[in-house]
Order: sequence, then C-alpha cells, then structure tokens
Amino acid sequence: MIYLDNAATTLIKPPGVSKNTAWAVAHLATPGRGSHRAAMDAAETAYQCRAAAAKLFHVSDPENIVFTFNATHALNIAIKSLVRRVDKVIISGYEHNSVTRPLQAIGARVMVAASELFEPEMALHAFERRLSPDTALVVCNHVSNVFGYILPVERIAEACRERRIPFVLDASQSAGVLDIDFEKLGAAFVCMPGHKGLFGPQGTGLLLCARRPETLLEGGTGSLSLSADMPSVLPDRLEAGTHNMPGIAGLLAGLEYIEKKQTKNILAHERGLIEYAADNLIKQDRVRIFKSEYGFCQSGVLSFIVEGIPCEAVGEALSERGIAVRTGLHCAPLAHKTAGTVKTGTIRISVSPFNTKREISAFTSAVEDITRELGASYPAR
Repeated sequence: MIYLDNAATTLIKPPGVSKNTAWAVAHLATPGRGSHRAAMDAAETAYQCRAAAAKLFHVSDPENIVFTFNATHALNIAIKSLVRRVDKVIISGYEHNSVTRPLQAIGARVMVAASELFEPEMALHAFERRLSPDTALVVCNHVSNVFGYILPVERIAEACRERRIPFVLDASQSAGVLDIDFEKLGAAFVCMPGHKGLFGPQGTGLLLCARRPETLLEGGTGSLSLSADMPSVLPDRLEAGTHNMPGIAGLLAGLEYIEKKQTKNILAHERGLIEYAADNLIKQDRVRIFKSEYGFCQSGVLSFIVEGIPCEAVGEALSERGIAVRTGLHCAPLAHKTAGTVKTGTIRISVSPFNTKREISAFTSAVEDITRELGASYPAR
C-alpha cells in the first residue's frame, strides 16, 4: 500500500516504535504504583519520554509536559482551563472540530479571524483587528490539517502577549515537522498528538503547560493518596488513572527518531514530495490543487479536487489501487468554509519521511487514470 494519510495517523513508523511498545507490554507496570522494578522502570521510561519532548520543544521543566490520550484530550484541558460560558474567544478560520466543539459545548462567544488561504500577513491582521481587552483566549492551529497552511503563530502569539491574552497552540500537524520553541512562543498551552508527526502509537498525546490547568479527570495518581483533591503539581494533576505505558514507550522511540533526523530535514523531504505531486497534478485535466505560491507557508499536506467528480469517488478508486488518501471535510468544516470547499470537500494527501518520489509518481498517475475512467460518468461542466 502507498500510504498518503499521515495527517490522520502515521502508519509507517521508525522500527524502534513497535519494538519499544512490545517491550513495554511485557516489562512495564505503572509509574508511582510501587517500588518494584516494573513500576520503577515505567517511571524511568515516562521521565525519559518527557525529557525527550522537553528537549525537542524547548520546555525548561519536563514535569510541565503531561501525557494525554491525543490532541483532542489536550485541547479540551487547555480550553476548559481558560474559558467559561459567554467568554470571548478568537480562533482562526482553519480550526479543527477538536477546537470548535469544546468551545460550542462551553457556550463561548467565538469570533473567527477569517482570512484567505496561504496569506499569513492577512491572517495576522485578522487576529490583530479582533483582539480586545475582553478577549479571554486565542486558539490557533499551527498547520491546517486540510491544506497544510502554516499560519504565522509566532506573530499571533506575540500580539497576544503584548495584550496579556492567553494563547493556545494546536500543534497537531506541526509537532515533529516544524520547530516549536515553547519558551519563546509564550503560549499558555501547546497541544499535540503522539500518533502523527511524532510517530507514536495511537492513544498518545502531549500537553505542554505554562499555566496551572484545571482537571478534566480525577482519580488515582500514586501520590498524595490521603487527599480528596487532585494534586496541585504537574504532571500528577492531569494524569489520573493508569498510564498508557506501551504508548509512552513507543512515543519515546518516535521522539528519539525525530531528534536524530531533525525537523528541518523532515520538513524539506515532505515539502519536496508535495512540490513534486503538485507539479504533476496541475498538468492534469479537471484537477484543481490548493497550493501556496510561497513555499514557506505550506507543509507536507496537499488538497485537491477533480472538477465534477465527487471526492469520495476518487478516494475509493485510489483505495482500490492500494493508495490511501483522505477525502471529505477532514473534521474541519470551518477550514472548508473559509476556503470555499465546504460543498465539495477535498482529496488530501499527507506525506511522511518514509514516503518516496516513486510513490508520489504512482499516485499522480493513478489520479490521471481515474479521472479518465470516471469522466464518462461525471462529465465536465
């Protein structure tokens, strides 16, 4: 299979990930639940994972890194720690449902800083125009999961700092691919999954904390057992219940791979593949691609449509040829509304360091064949 759905989950991972995960199943218990070797080894593995993440994301204290189930879990903690009903929250026009749905559930007053696709200066100005003293929070994704659009989050965060407005970064599509300097960014929280660009197993995620978070779950932590309240210190405050030690061990291997490979090299490889795909697709009849004219503001994600042919039909035909892509609205209807594709959705490819130029060539050839085959059933308008 040619796997081009890495923005959902990286399927092909560094060998150490599965090795560490399998080892943990047989050897690791739970941190803080005993002084026997299995528990102590679990505590050491968890600390090593936090330390590796702290080094990668420039977090001064590894204990300010909390393990979550995924980025959605992390975002719920971050948002619900800072927002109350009717609070004013500003978001970009490219946010995922993992941001918009928690805000809807809280009853926040959401303002969308909408701006055109691949226009970072316009995006910055859209936020600046809406920032006001009554703004409770700004949330922005680093990279659009639909279009690979890299938003100017450092400058948006700076504008928030100047006005003393908390900022939350959704790094779901950037962690492991783009440099993230937590200390320099000055965000209240940064949220990310473990199973995408960090190459960890599903069921893993990280929350980087600069503020005291509110709890989303309460329960045992292996510490302060006599207290009826959750501990006030991190990471215990947010890590109620048994840890996913196989996932954490696998995530550690993913972080070590990124440290060795380096994000700048990963980004260069992925951008090269996207450029190659775009160059091939743009020549094809009826294909419309969503590609930035500025290489610096797009990552390893590319969306396209085939005019007149439903995205789902193209995706199914590609699947029959052993090529995995994502079609539809990608859990981000707001991004499609902003870009004008909410009625059609898009076909999305998203690459990883393990994809090759040969695979991209096979994919673009398949799109050309599929367009020709389906063209009779869906004539061009």
